[in-house]
Amino acid sequence: MPDLLGLVAYGSFFLAIIGINAIGCLGLNLQWGQTGLFNVGIAGFIAIGAYTSALLTTPATTDHIGGLHLPILIGWLGAMITSGLASFLVGAATLRLRSDYLAITTFGVAVTVHLVTLNAQSLTGGSFGIAFIPRPFETYASQPAVFGLANLALIVAVVVVLYVGLERLVRSPWGRVLRAIREEERAAASLGKSATRYRLQAFALGGAIMGLSGAIHASFIGFIAPDNYLSSVTFQIWTMLIVGGSGNNLGAILGAALIWTTWSATGFFTGMVFPPEQQARAAALQIVAIGLILSGTIVIRPRGLLGERTTVSRHLNG
Repeated sequence: MPDLLGLVAYGSFFLAIIGINAIGCLGLNLQWGQTGLFNVGIAGFIAIGAYTSALLTTPATTDHIGGLHLPILIGWLGAMITSGLASFLVGAATLRLRSDYLAITTFGVAVTVHLVTLNAQSLTGGSFGIAFIPRPFETYASQPAVFGLANLALIVAVVVVLYVGLERLVRSPWGRVLRAIREEERAAASLGKSATRYRLQAFALGGAIMGLSGAIHASFIGFIAPDNYLSSVTFQIWTMLIVGGSGNNLGAILGAALIWTTWSATGFFTGMVFPPEQQARAAALQIVAIGLILSGTIVIRPRGLLGERTTVSRHLNG
């Protein structure tokens, strides 16, 4: 029985992390899959959400500013607002430029955010991070299986709500304008649609969703540190979307499940095969495994496992 409870606890933890990654991937799908905005600063926007939520919800402390001990949901809402505002400001400064400038700017934002989290100790706790972040269903923490299942149910509910909401958005006239701008900006502009305004809206909303992903992860783990938001996070989220299927919200969720499973399985494999003194170097095999999957997907299924259905295929399938 204890083994079964331990398996349930681990399984729920594993699936919860997939759900958290899926939320970030859905945000990227809105930016890139629907609008064609090349954001390579995902880790930075996730970090903004995580730290905002942590500062709002942690108990009062003298270690850093914040510690307002507000409800968790307020922390999540604050994370979405802060990350969305940061995305809006970045987008307002760069979306009139070519996509490569947007990529450079968002990468710079991610690097800047990481440096701030690492060095602004009075704000972020520095390299020590922020601990004692309140977690949902904290009263069940002594029962890992119950605690894990309760949090998993909450995260699944958030993913479902986001999926349904985004599906409605992308099927609405607003979503159709986004895809029209992505495919042929001049044609959309000839119909009186402001490409900059629609892109800015999509970029800010996608950033807010990424911030929510970071906030939920912070609340689920109960501790955050700068090393949680390295460039590998951006690489993971991008790989999830490309493998699952850019432009398809269900594909984004599927990609999150597949890539995180591969990442975890590779980590388990290296821990079993390599001696402790070599495991730090062997951890690079995780990146190699993900890179191989990414390369194979691009070659075999360029549109991903569940790529976006084209207008022609939608008509042909009724």
